[in-house]
Amino acid sequence: MRSLLAGLSALPLLWPLGQAVTPPAGQTTPVEHGRYIVERVSMCFECHTPRDESGELLRSRWLLGAPIPVSPPGFQKGDWAIEAPRIAGMPGYTEEEGVRLLTRGIDRNGESLRPPMPPFRLSETDARAVVAYLKSLGASSGP
Repeated sequence: MRSLLAGLSALPLLWPLGQAVTPPAGQTTPVEHGRYIVERVSMCFECHTPRDESGELLRSRWLLGAPIPVSPPGFQKGDWAIEAPRIAGMPGYTEEEGVRLLTRGIDRNGESLRPPMPPFRLSETDARAVVAYLKSLGASSGP
């Protein structure tokens, strides 16, 4: 769990501010590009997908929200989220609100994201691709 926490806290440092991510060749649609970012770069499923008793991801509940798999570190100040919300379908978010969340780290209520969620600063192109992918998952979810 410590390695997961370390990885989560390092994400904003590994992703240069506003620099677009280049997906592998052949992933040209916004939805494919967004899926690449969600599943291969940001690894959103680590917190937003529930796990079974043995710690395996429940693929049938892909990105439908889950308890945060790590406890806050002792030095953490402020409000640590205890549950990652559903992001499949981006319920309650317009496309523009989703883009603002991913480019500026501001949620639909105008508030900053709570740790351990990193304050992403994606390029607008990448943010729109992530929103397209997440919205494509709609009411049901599955990889």
